[in-house]
Amino acid sequence: MSFDTIKYEVDAHTAIVTLNRPDALNALSPHMISELRSAYAEAENDDQVWTLIVTGSGRAFCTGADVKEIPGDGKVINERPYLSTYEQWEAPQEGTPPFRTMAKPIIVAINGICCGAGLDWVTTGDIVIASDKATFFDPHVSIGLVAGREVVRLARVLPRSVALRMALMGKHERMGAERALDLGMISEVVEHEQLVERARAIADIVNSNAPLAVRGTRMAILKGLDLPLHEAEMLAESFRERVTRTEDALEGPRAFVEKRAPEWQCR
Repeated sequence: MSFDTIKYEVDAHTAIVTLNRPDALNALSPHMISELRSAYAEAENDDQVWTLIVTGSGRAFCTGADVKEIPGDGKVINERPYLSTYEQWEAPQEGTPPFRTMAKPIIVAINGICCGAGLDWVTTGDIVIASDKATFFDPHVSIGLVAGREVVRLARVLPRSVALRMALMGKHERMGAERALDLGMISEVVEHEQLVERARAIADIVNSNAPLAVRGTRMAILKGLDLPLHEAEMLAESFRERVTRTEDALEGPRAFVEKRAPEWQCR
């Protein structure tokens, strides 16, 4: 696929989406949002893609919505007429992958400045790593806007007092990569020049596992978070039962007994 504001490539079983408006610090324009949604749909619907990586080019990962392209009425960026679609009545996703409806895991590699809507990738990605040059903050209140879903999600990831401090201090409170790691907001800090290579290595490890089992496990965890424990357990067991009926569920034990690497078919 050909894009103007992002790069999209498939390497083995991994789709790599790179935000590519470096001169604008990868701020989200309506066109970029549209291209990201097309890329996510392409990856989700491509049977040869098992895992996604999202990263950025230049010195920023994403600095949120492009303020130069926000309408004067402040309505959410969208190329469709205002409130003409169901998605516009939901919490806005902007550039975020549709993580609630996707089955495939998402690895996020934060290469630099990450703020505003850029934080959505941090709080919705499955595995999030960051360059040692990465910084995190939320500037909404500093430009006269309510910090909405971004900090509501942050408050589910960070301690309450830390999330509130970041939200209420706006652009004046910035978190470095090591602090984000200590607080569990990300899972690894990588030397800047090695970031994409490390993300690819993690994707390769994920892809060495049975892809349908990976997807079922991911969905069991994510969908179970909003449920009481017993209901979450039962949902997870239903996913386990579904996967036992696949060819890969037979291949895994067979390969173990035969002392060889499994050959996953993703079916």
